[in-house]
Formats: sequence, C-alpha cells, structure tokens
Amino acid sequence: MKICRAKDYNDMSRKAANIISAQIILKPNCVLGLATGSTPIGTYKQLVEWYEKGDLDFSEVMTVNLDEYKGLTRENPQSYYYFMNEHLFGKVNIDKHRTFLPDGTEPDSATACENYNEILRAVGEPDLQLLGLGHNGHIGFNEPGEIFSTETHCIDLSEQTIKANARFFETEAEVPRQAYTMGIKTIMSARRILLVVSGEDKADIVKTAFFGPITPQVPASILQLHRNVTLVADEAALSKF
Repeated sequence: MKICRAKDYNDMSRKAANIISAQIILKPNCVLGLATGSTPIGTYKQLVEWYEKGDLDFSEVMTVNLDEYKGLTRENPQSYYYFMNEHLFGKVNIDKHRTFLPDGTEPDSATACENYNEILRAVGEPDLQLLGLGHNGHIGFNEPGEIFSTETHCIDLSEQTIKANARFFETEAEVPRQAYTMGIKTIMSARRILLVVSGEDKADIVKTAFFGPITPQVPASILQLHRNVTLVADEAALSKF
C-alpha cells in the first residue's frame, strides 16, 4: 500500500483528484468506480474545476458506483444517484448512459443484485476504484460480519452507519435500513484502488484496518491484499501511526 500524506482535507482532495485526472488523461475511455459520502466531495469539486478549465474530458469515461440505498428514488435528494449528479455527473460532459448505480427502487433484492452484477460483468474491471472508509471499517456498504461478501448484495446497515448517515437526513428515522452494495470481490477486482480518508475521528480505524489483522470484522482490512492501493489521508487521519 502506498500512503500519500496530505496536510488537510483540501490537500487530500487535490491529491486524490490528481490521481483520478491522470487516469482519465492516460486512458480517456477508462472505467471509474466511484464512491459517495462526505469525504469525496472535495475530490469531485476539484475534478469539476479542472473540467471547467478545459483540462479534463469525461466524454468517454464509464462509471460504476459502489452502492445505493434500498427504497430511495433517483429524485430523492439523499439517493446516491442524486448525489452523483449533484457533485459530478451534472457538472461535466459525461454520458449519463455510461454511468451505473444499483437500482434502489427495485424492491426484490435478488433481482436488484443480479441486475447490477450483470452490469458489472459487462463493464469489466474498473481501472480505478475510489473508496471512502467508514468508522467501523466498512467500504461501500460492506459492514463488519463473519465473511467477506463477494458480489452485489443487500445489506442491513449497522446502527453505527445509520447514526453516521443521519446527518444527511432530517431525522435518524428517515435513514434507510438497507442498501445495495458491491461486494468485496468486485471491489478487489479493480486494477487500482484509491482510498480517501480525512479527520481525527478516522485515525483509529485507519490504524486497525491497515496495520492490524485481515478480518471481515474490519472489511477494509482486505485491502492489505490488493496489489495496487493508494491511501490518501490528511495528517489527522494518520495521527495514530
């Protein structure tokens, strides 16, 4: 694992955006695996700025997102489809027919998961997969458990994750209790993984995930086995080692 130390959140965002932009420039028709949540917002903002300056072209890029809440429509401001359009897709020249997320409106979990698995198989291995890191070590919505789930599956969100995501909703009761997420096998199939982490509140889990044992109780720990992982984190997140 390559560790790239950033001064603060803005520096982390720029460094991560540099890696993604280099991927797009080197391979204009690349497949990007994308993440949502508060951490990558600054990275997307920087990519949009470079696009507006004429430095980036997204016209041939294809994307696959990690996850989506079960039960939320694409028009719901808290859906990850809405998030991606708000922070990236709606601000660059990407072909939205080449952007893919799990279908949160499909009530049958088996159907939703198989449909997304078919898309992922058709798209092929992402050239670069962007990840954030949950306080309990989850990546995507792969929560701590007894095994590493392989392909797309429906997950019951942990209370810790629900509480962490409640800040995006008016009340905690409105946070969906389930989500569709890429499995660990799919994430690990990416040719390169870029992990962004910010804040002192993530310092403990960074140390546990990347300097502790590999265990499904800490899903991100599996990244220790990937051949090409770059961790871009600010000083606060790296303060425990």
